[in-house]
Amino acid sequence: MPLLTVSCLSKRFADGALPVVNGLSFEVEEGETFALLGPSGCGKTTALRCIAGFEQPDSGTVSLGGQMFTGGGTLVPPERRGIGFVFQDYALFPHLSVRDNVLFGLGSLPKRERGDRADEVLRLVGLGGFEARKPHALSGGQQQRVALARAMAPRPRLLLLDEPFSNLDALLRQEMRERVRDLLKREGMTALLVTHDQEEALSFADRVAVMQNGRIDQTGTPEEIYATPRTLFVAQFLGRTNLLLTQADGEEADTVLGRLRLNRAVHGSVLLSIRPEHLALAATPDNAASLEGTILGREYRGHDITYRVQLGGIDCLVHTDNRTRFGPGDTVWVRALEPAVVLERVGEVTP
Repeated sequence: MPLLTVSCLSKRFADGALPVVNGLSFEVEEGETFALLGPSGCGKTTALRCIAGFEQPDSGTVSLGGQMFTGGGTLVPPERRGIGFVFQDYALFPHLSVRDNVLFGLGSLPKRERGDRADEVLRLVGLGGFEARKPHALSGGQQQRVALARAMAPRPRLLLLDEPFSNLDALLRQEMRERVRDLLKREGMTALLVTHDQEEALSFADRVAVMQNGRIDQTGTPEEIYATPRTLFVAQFLGRTNLLLTQADGEEADTVLGRLRLNRAVHGSVLLSIRPEHLALAATPDNAASLEGTILGREYRGHDITYRVQLGGIDCLVHTDNRTRFGPGDTVWVRALEPAVVLERVGEVTP
């Protein structure tokens, strides 16, 4: 049985307006780290606030561990849901010390236990020795860790994270993602993250749900949704891809990249996606499937290089490691390393 169940959740903020959350349904398992990923305005933060009890949905249900929190005439207030919340701006009390900020949510424990638990979580997040400082004397990463410690201290059944890394610089953001994920797993906590950052969702979560327009397009492991996107939106939102419109006959299709294997059998008009790293470049044809192309441009990014290649009347992108060196105007040979992914299209006919 899942820990969190959200079913047919909908919310609009004005009569006649389009719903911000539109029939949203998903489940989160005990001990899982789950991410709602989508562009700004897709409804992910509103969904999070409905789960926390800060917003009342127009319809739908929210239950935790089998207990109904929202729906069927029930509306449990936020303070009685046993849910922790880490806000994007951290929402620390500026007049309280680090330790007192953490103690704030532990009022139900005996005084000695409160202090022991506050000290424990501050050590867990690497802030032992900072107990007496005020938030203004901390860096952004340290403030985030205080917010995390405060949310984790009461041992909530579910921890909600509202884009908690977005205010940090790139290097600190990566470090904090790794630290927070390790802490969640060490404490055995269930967490729900909302973010617009694809890299963040893919590296942080056990499963990811990709949202647009208040709905979920696809849910799966990071590997599943990146390698086998179901829709055009998911394919493009999760990174660069090459799109090919063609005719398929079963598990193969003729394209400008040659005859490609497909990830599933389909017949008729199809839209295919193939990631740039699923193509290879060579100075000479290395097998019969290689096609001749011309380098139009390159983006050097340190650890890899992205080439724009003219091939059969179209431009395609190819990622290589940084040891593969070509320049504009060079003749190259391109071949597919992986099957192309069939995206859903209206009128598609499957066998």
